[in-house]
Amino acid sequence: MSEQNRLGVFKTYKLYVGGKFPRSESGRVYEVTDSKGAWLANAPQSSRKDARDAVVAARKAFGGWSGATAYNRGQVLYRVAEMLEGRKEQFVREVAAAEGLSKSKAAAVVDAAVDRWVWYAGWTDKIGQISGGANPVAGPFFNLSTPEPTGVVAVLAPQKSSFLGLVSVIAPVIATGNTAVVIASADAPLPALSLGEVLATSDVPGGVVNILSGATAELAAPLAAHQDVNAIDLTGAGAELAKELEIAAADNLKRVLRPLPAEADGSDASTDWLAAPGTHRLTAFLETKTVWHPTGALGAAGSSY
Repeated sequence: MSEQNRLGVFKTYKLYVGGKFPRSESGRVYEVTDSKGAWLANAPQSSRKDARDAVVAARKAFGGWSGATAYNRGQVLYRVAEMLEGRKEQFVREVAAAEGLSKSKAAAVVDAAVDRWVWYAGWTDKIGQISGGANPVAGPFFNLSTPEPTGVVAVLAPQKSSFLGLVSVIAPVIATGNTAVVIASADAPLPALSLGEVLATSDVPGGVVNILSGATAELAAPLAAHQDVNAIDLTGAGAELAKELEIAAADNLKRVLRPLPAEADGSDASTDWLAAPGTHRLTAFLETKTVWHPTGALGAAGSSY
């Protein structure tokens, strides 16, 4: 059949929850357009029920993921980078359409996103060395502090940086052993939904990352109030919404990562996602466990080890 007579095959975008690709429980979709207003696809419009299902999946996956060795988590994150590298052309097209970039600029953004996965993969077995250690105490004790993951983290992805910003907020959460429920950019969700396909074909266990698309405020409210969500990243929330979510999050003492000053309006337009990310997102969702252990006496003179 000639190309002129061939019908195009449009892609059906779905949510990524618990390692599977469900449609929204509500059956709703909304139109996604490019920077010029041209139609790109219909994206699923997640409901509160979808958000609750994602939390259940994230909690179920937390035990296995947090119990894996840091070295193993690094291997898994590196595998994600490998899979992204193999699908680079697809993401260049989606990022260019979503953010109104030229093909060369979109390629630079995708390259940076792949590099960011590799960067965080290298930190998985090193973050414990800078956020924990042996503490000097006046007594015959060992006093050791070690970082542990917080738990289930709700992540409001950046609104403008649909891919590099997205990777920059997801990777540090799971690198440290947490599981994530991610609300993609409302206007540009397609790169995030495609990332779910990459995660599904990588070694990331189902439920470690769950990706929802739809209205940010509609989905963020039940997640901020959810008693089984341990922390929330407000990067993609505007100032007014962030304040409301922070109040709701206080009910069960969630950890809250507030937007940086450049992100405070929710647009993240002035945020330089290409800059070196540092370690503040790695440490934002870690708890510190401190253990005391007696050293014991070895001899009559009171020497100890």
